[in-house]
Amino acid sequence: MAAAVDLGRLQDALELRCACCLQYFREPVRLRGCGHSFCRPCIVAYCTGRQRADCPLCRDGFQLKDLQPNRELAALVGLIPQEEKEEELKAQDEPTPSGAVACNDRSSAGQRPGEKEEEIWDISKQLEMPAETIRLLRKELSEAKEYASRIKSQITKDFSCMKEYVERQERNTLMFITQEQKAAEQKIEETIHQLCVEGNKVTDISAQTSNLPERHRYKGSPSTMNKITLDEKLNVVKSAVEDLKRKLEILLLEKYARQFPPVQPPDSHQETNVCSSSPESAAKNPETMISSQFSQWADDVTFDLTRVYERLAITAQNRKVMVSSYPTRYEPSPNRFCISQVMCSQSFSTGCHYWEVITKDSDGWAVGVAHAMIGKRDKLGRTEHSWCIEWLGPKKQLSAWHRDQETLLHKDKPSKVGVFLELQKKTVSFYSITDKEMLLHTFEINTSNPLYPAFWLYSLERNGSLTISHTNRR
Repeated sequence: MAAAVDLGRLQDALELRCACCLQYFREPVRLRGCGHSFCRPCIVAYCTGRQRADCPLCRDGFQLKDLQPNRELAALVGLIPQEEKEEELKAQDEPTPSGAVACNDRSSAGQRPGEKEEEIWDISKQLEMPAETIRLLRKELSEAKEYASRIKSQITKDFSCMKEYVERQERNTLMFITQEQKAAEQKIEETIHQLCVEGNKVTDISAQTSNLPERHRYKGSPSTMNKITLDEKLNVVKSAVEDLKRKLEILLLEKYARQFPPVQPPDSHQETNVCSSSPESAAKNPETMISSQFSQWADDVTFDLTRVYERLAITAQNRKVMVSSYPTRYEPSPNRFCISQVMCSQSFSTGCHYWEVITKDSDGWAVGVAHAMIGKRDKLGRTEHSWCIEWLGPKKQLSAWHRDQETLLHKDKPSKVGVFLELQKKTVSFYSITDKEMLLHTFEINTSNPLYPAFWLYSLERNGSLTISHTNRR
C-alpha cells in the first residue's frame, strides 16, 4: 500500500506522459538542446521530411542526431503497473458519450496517437510560416538598406563630380578674367609710357607742335579703346556664366520635378529662412526680406501646388515660380489653371496685408489678387473679381487691369512689386520697391469674399520667374 502511495505521488510530481501522444512514454528520448523528452516514435514522425525541426514545446531547434535516450524516465515509466497502462488504452478505444463529443472534439485525450501527431505537425507548420515571413522581411529590409546606401553613395559621388566641374570652370573663368585684366593694364601702361615719351618730345619742340608727323597724333583715347575691349570680353564671360546658371536651374527643375514629388508647403508655424533669389540678385540686392513702412502688415505667402499651371515649376520652399520647358508632375486637382497662372495658398478676408514679389527676372508678368472662384481659363485682371498690374516685354509698358479694362501707368518696369491689401477700406495698392516705395496704382475692390495673391507669367518659351520675398514683420 505504501508503494502504491509513493507511486501516486511520483505520477503527480513528474510528467510521465509524452506531450505529442499524451500517453505514457514509450522509448523516451531527450532533446540535447532544451532537455524536453518525447516518445521516440512520436518525435521521429514529427521530424519526417525535415533535416531540422523545432521543439514542440519551446520551439528550440534540433536535429534527429540530437536525440538522447532518457533511461531515467524510462525506468520511472517502468514502475507503472502494466494493468494501468492497458486500462488507459481500453478507455481511449471506448466510444465517448454524445454529450462529451463536443467537449472532447478538440481535446487531445480522445485522439489516437497518429491523429495527435498530425495535429502537432499542422500547428508547428503554422508557427513556422510567420517565422519564415519575418525572416524574409528582415532580409528584404537589409537589402533595401544596402541598396539605398549604394544609391546615396553614387549620388554623392555624382554631385561631387558636378561640383568639381563647376569649381574648375570657376577657377578657369576667374583666371581668364585676371589674364585679360593684366593684358589690359599692360597695354594701358605701355600707352601711358608712350604718351610720356611723346610729351617730352612735344615739350622739347613745342614751337614746332603744329608740324608733328601724323603718326604722332592719336585718334581718340587708347585707354578708352582698351577699356571698351575689356568690357566687351568680360560681358561675354558674364553672360555665359548667367546662361549656365539658368540652364542648370531649369535642368534640375525639369528633371527632378518629373522624378520626385513636389515639396509640400512648410507648416505655417515654422520659421523659414531660405533666400530664393539668385546669386546675381543677392549680389545686387543682398536683403530679400520685406523691410518697409508696410512691414507690420507683412504676410508669409507661398504658392499653391494645387492651383498652378503644369508648365510652371515651383521651388525654393514654394516661393519661386519658374517657366518650365516640360510639364511638371503635380497631383491631380480640379482647380488647376489651364493657362500660365498660379495662386497662393493663403487668403484674406479682413485686416491689412502686405507682400512683395521680385519681378526683374521675367519679361512679362502680372501681379494681383483674385477671388477663389476665378476660372481655370480666366486671365488675371480680365474678370470682375480680379485686379492686377501687368508688364509686357514687347510693348515695354506697365498697365493696371480690372474687368478687362486697361489703364496705362506710364511707369518704368519695377524690379520688385509690393502689394498692400486694405480690406477695411476695400482697396488694393501696388508699389514699386527700390530704396523707397513708389505708388503705382490703387484699385477699389467691391467684394466681401476672401482674396488670394495671384500671378501670371507671359510667354512659356522664355525662362521667366517670380519670387516672393521672405517676410520680416516688425
